[in-house]
Amino acid sequence: MVTGFPVDVCSVYVEGKIEALRYKWIASEKAQRDLGPPAINHWIQNHWHEYLRARWLEHVQGKRYWMEFERNSFGVLEKQFPDPLLLDRIVDRLKAGQENLDVIQWALSWSVSVDRVIEILEAVDVNSCRLSCRFSESDS
Repeated sequence: MVTGFPVDVCSVYVEGKIEALRYKWIASEKAQRDLGPPAINHWIQNHWHEYLRARWLEHVQGKRYWMEFERNSFGVLEKQFPDPLLLDRIVDRLKAGQENLDVIQWALSWSVSVDRVIEILEAVDVNSCRLSCRFSESDS
């Protein structure tokens, strides 16, 4: 555990590589042959961004501490927004791959306070979690 954090320290690169290898294994089993490095590359191209976004959301919610993200952002949502109802609805939409504009459009269509939604979106700052993948198909 990191001092001051009630959770283990994780790495998006270590865990991401494990996920990519798991994907390669499952895809190879389905194909009944070893798909090799191209399967890892496929995971990186098609799943890295959504994987990273999910880890970022865990980090800002205070569920898991990911060392590649800013220390000050850990658990920031719980501190700023103690009423979880609207926050949970927004986070669910972001986890599903929606972007900020999609969430704002949802708020408008359901007559939800757009000012409050924007305040939450700014705190989530989903665009700050964009990291390049540091492993490749040759690492398998």
